[in-house]
Amino acid sequence: MKKLSLTYRFLRLIGLNYSEEQYGDISLWSVLVRAVGNIYRAFLLRHLIDSALLEPVNPRFLRPKILRWIGCIVGKNVFIGSNIIIDAGHADMIEIEDNVHIAGQVTLLCHQRNLKNYIVGSDYSKLGYKIEKIHLKKGCLVGMCSIIMPGVTIGEGAIVGAGSLVTKSIPDWTIATGRPAIVVKFLPAGEKNNPESEIR
Repeated sequence: MKKLSLTYRFLRLIGLNYSEEQYGDISLWSVLVRAVGNIYRAFLLRHLIDSALLEPVNPRFLRPKILRWIGCIVGKNVFIGSNIIIDAGHADMIEIEDNVHIAGQVTLLCHQRNLKNYIVGSDYSKLGYKIEKIHLKKGCLVGMCSIIMPGVTIGEGAIVGAGSLVTKSIPDWTIATGRPAIVVKFLPAGEKNNPESEIR
């Protein structure tokens, strides 16, 4: 095993238990830059995104803007509910296309411990991370209290039922639900609703 850098040993000493696989060669400067960025993102996510005073404009105007400020790619006409949890340290790996609806208390998680080499006697804190993009395609809906895990793509027009744990990608125009989420319905093809005919 290669020798750990002085910075890495210092971080371990003060209680920042980074995994050797991911952070063995980091510099003190990169830690400081990341810390400042995390403070900025945490301030926006904690104090502004769910401001009661701004609630009338929060879901369609302010929340999408804040996600862009912290690094997410966010399209037009996106709805974002209250109390969502964003993997702020990897916000640049979250892409939300036009007309997506994200209900309240949804979690978008781009990183998790990599358990591939986890065996009896292993130190969990020394495992590396699996870091992968989340992609919410045009017009999809993520139901309340759902968790979207790293590497997941929610297809165009797909619906994820409330409380789902999505560990694998969901195809276009389907409904998926459960923990873990599975596809329970493929939506039929047909003519789009004609708003004019509904008015008559």
